[in-house]
Amino acid sequence: MQILELSFVAAVLLAATPVLFASLAGALSAQVGVFNIALEGQMLWGAFSAVAASYYTGSAWAGVFTAIVSTAVFSLALAVGAARWKADPIVIAIGSNLFALGITGFLMRVLFDVSGSFSPRGLQGLEKMRWLEGIPVIGPIFAGQTPLVPLALVLIVAVGLWLKFSPRGLRLRGVGEHPEAASSLGINVSGYQFWVTIAAGALCGIAGAQLSLGNVTVFTENMTAGRGWIAVAAVMLVAGRPLWLPVACLGFGAAEALGFRLQGVGAPQQLTDAAPYAITLLVLVATRIRFPARRASISTESTP
Repeated sequence: MQILELSFVAAVLLAATPVLFASLAGALSAQVGVFNIALEGQMLWGAFSAVAASYYTGSAWAGVFTAIVSTAVFSLALAVGAARWKADPIVIAIGSNLFALGITGFLMRVLFDVSGSFSPRGLQGLEKMRWLEGIPVIGPIFAGQTPLVPLALVLIVAVGLWLKFSPRGLRLRGVGEHPEAASSLGINVSGYQFWVTIAAGALCGIAGAQLSLGNVTVFTENMTAGRGWIAVAAVMLVAGRPLWLPVACLGFGAAEALGFRLQGVGAPQQLTDAAPYAITLLVLVATRIRFPARRASISTESTP
């Protein structure tokens, strides 16, 4: 079993990419003061809608687009409830997760007359970047990946720098850190929270599409299998520093990729399946993490 070869690095990136997109969604929500634990349900809905659209249209990219749009719409409940009505986002998010689990299983039976998993012949998955083959180092790592894999890394760096250095990014951070001060400056706090929550939903749609059309080409009930919760843990781990998200998420990807290789040498599947989540839990326990307790709870109307 070789874990220091380039194919292992490629497996780590593949496993980590859906969590990277979802954790970026969670980090953006946290920046505006919305503790978003609906990532699991939003990813699951994104995975289902991507497969369904790919099946009906014959295009994987149509599946990705549908996942982005439909998951953004799916996140409206959280956006309206938390940003407009100031309801508890945790309660709404738990309801969203349960709804996503139920509705995807129901629609599988209604639309496709199957249960458990849906993998019809001819289902279009995302194409790989085969044109990178032959390039040293880069080729073995990225040639077998979809374009969404490098996109995740680029987006996290771009968003992290935007939040740190751009005026709008600093304003967005201020909405979450000091909502009263932001409101006093005429910033529409609830507007920022609403649209960032919608954008987070779109990112979860990409995460789900990568999971169901990139990592594999199939949809199975509850196929996210806790990845949304891993993304929540990654957001808590980096404590408001999105540029550190790849470190946290690649750690999860490494644990999952190592688990698959351990299965190849006879390790029990139950042990290897639990390894990524156990490692995440141990990291959270060992690290003193405190999510900002204050959420935006001021008036949503901007001052003139």
